[in-house]
Amino acid sequence: MQVCRYLCDMRLLPALLLFCAVAAAQDASWPQFRGAQAAGVADQHALPEAWDVPAGKGLRWQAAVPGLSHASAIVAGDRVFIATAVAKGKAASLKIGAYGAGDSAEDMVEHSFQLWSLRLDDGRVDWVRTAVRCVPKFARHTKATHADPTPVTDGSYVVAVFGAQGMFCYTVAGDLAWQVDLGELDVGPHDSMDLHWGYASSPTIADGLVIVQADVKTKPYLAAWHIDTGKPAWRVDRDDTTSWATPTVVDTDRGKMVFVNGCTHMGGYLLKDGSEVWRMSGGGGLPIPAPLVAGDLVLFTSNHRPLKPTHPRRPVFAVKRSATGELPIPTKTVTGEHVAWMQTRVGNYIQTPIVYRDLLYLCALSGVVSVVDTKTGEVYGRHRLGTGASAFSASPVAGDGKLYFTSEEGEVHVVKAGKEFEQLGVSPIGEICMATPAIANGMLLFRGRNHVFAIQH
Repeated sequence: MQVCRYLCDMRLLPALLLFCAVAAAQDASWPQFRGAQAAGVADQHALPEAWDVPAGKGLRWQAAVPGLSHASAIVAGDRVFIATAVAKGKAASLKIGAYGAGDSAEDMVEHSFQLWSLRLDDGRVDWVRTAVRCVPKFARHTKATHADPTPVTDGSYVVAVFGAQGMFCYTVAGDLAWQVDLGELDVGPHDSMDLHWGYASSPTIADGLVIVQADVKTKPYLAAWHIDTGKPAWRVDRDDTTSWATPTVVDTDRGKMVFVNGCTHMGGYLLKDGSEVWRMSGGGGLPIPAPLVAGDLVLFTSNHRPLKPTHPRRPVFAVKRSATGELPIPTKTVTGEHVAWMQTRVGNYIQTPIVYRDLLYLCALSGVVSVVDTKTGEVYGRHRLGTGASAFSASPVAGDGKLYFTSEEGEVHVVKAGKEFEQLGVSPIGEICMATPAIANGMLLFRGRNHVFAIQH
């Protein structure tokens, strides 16, 4: 009997090993902006609550990366991928903080647009590839960079978008597979043709397609390319104007759909061919947050200058996955058939909010966090992180019952998840940090001004 049991166990060994390998791969996967399903959540491991990078406490490794970029780190297996833009000569400047100036930065010199591969276990450089070397076609905001979009990977390929410089696809081993000219991606305030702020929407991957939202000043579009060949799959024109939002792919009864946040309207498109399923006016003047999923709802938010006085200011819209057709813009008392609820005056400006354990957390640029019930829209409270002197641009991430809010000065506010707001502490990175963190194998990966930091429990 023991021999038989042993033989059965041996026969199960390959399946067990495969299961373990798949589980390990999932643990070490943060494939795009805000990770798997663009949710910003990783609950597989214990995560650190406190650290001090300048003092070396909690630091597993740090890796110096030149240039200027707000692109987040992404992870596939044992590799970390980083995009950056390295200016020739004097290092590019970066202005941080909560300020109202809309000036463009003066760094129109030759840049090397690069993709880096680092080892997840120790931060060692695996390879560096220069996609293109040129003077950027358009200027950037003083608070932005020439490499804001986060790369995306399916585990075999890595795709990096460098705005008007193009989209570049590499194998994970560093071989160039293809490149695509995305056109003149001139992005700035919709009411000014003179200001240029730079492209920041990150690509996403679903069903073998790379999806790009190009809401720009002229000829905006939503398009998809086959990731293995770079050949176009479909392209649809968008009658919209500038935005910096990243598209989100969501499963629905109609199949997978691409949801987009826009300036004049939000909308949902079929992934298979780009057909528009629904739209709703009233996105907001400078939409940046990506749509996010909360159960059967898809949440949209913005926080800047509504285009019409009748449109809500700083809204959050909870749109049903089943929505179809032309949706009327909700009011405070009337949401319509396809909008479950809405809130005003809690919407986000730069950050994409996060849904964690049935609660929605929205952090304002000033560091005020609103906690909202995802099913009803009820606001449980508003709480300030720190003193209010810091600005918060990086989107929050969550795991192990904790939420992480990173200030531009590089201080990470750790908050216990729940209706009752409880701040667990503040831990320093020691560098300017405007990129959204990544989580993989129990590590927090922060992209600072000059380094990538791996923090471990």
